[in-house]
Amino acid sequence: MSLIGKKAPEFSAVAVVNGGEFQENFSLEQYKGKKVILFFYPLDFTFVCPTEIIAFQEKMEEFEKRNTVVVGCSIDSQFSHWAWLNTPQNNGGIQGVKYPLVADLDKTIAMKYDVLGGDYYVSEDGEVSFEGDPVAFRGLFLIDEKGVVQHQLVNNLGLGRSVKEALRLIDALTHLQEYGEVCPANWEEGDEALKPTFEGVADYLSKK
Repeated sequence: MSLIGKKAPEFSAVAVVNGGEFQENFSLEQYKGKKVILFFYPLDFTFVCPTEIIAFQEKMEEFEKRNTVVVGCSIDSQFSHWAWLNTPQNNGGIQGVKYPLVADLDKTIAMKYDVLGGDYYVSEDGEVSFEGDPVAFRGLFLIDEKGVVQHQLVNNLGLGRSVKEALRLIDALTHLQEYGEVCPANWEEGDEALKPTFEGVADYLSKK
């Protein structure tokens, strides 16, 4: 399912914020007027996940410069998040991470964003079962200031994401918003963009 161009699915859940505080009824509504990077990861206390979560924290100043907030989400409880956030990094934890981690224990948020690695099924007898891996794939969504999804990426469990690419996409979206110019392949901040016309494309390609 593609969410591009659609309102980001709404949710309200418990999140752990500022590295250890519980926030009830956490939602993305509080970030209207800002861009949001919402990313899903499979589980706390795993292997690829802490490398991504810490990498986002290390670039937090860059996200803040871009009027962008970062929010993580997995199918763990808020208590698991809290324990992991209070475990030192040299012991497999993510201590020092300050952005919100949302608890999606009932998997409804992952289902709304279509990143859950499986599905629930109800038999003719009314018995509920789950087929697949009941954790979230590595989904990443760039949501604009109006709450509309502008980019989505979903990786399988073993494939870590690029924080640098997330920043590049924010820059590209900002450039498009400010100048109305579209961003060609491998565009980075400071590069030439192009007018969304055939003449604009021809002019851009002639300079390469």
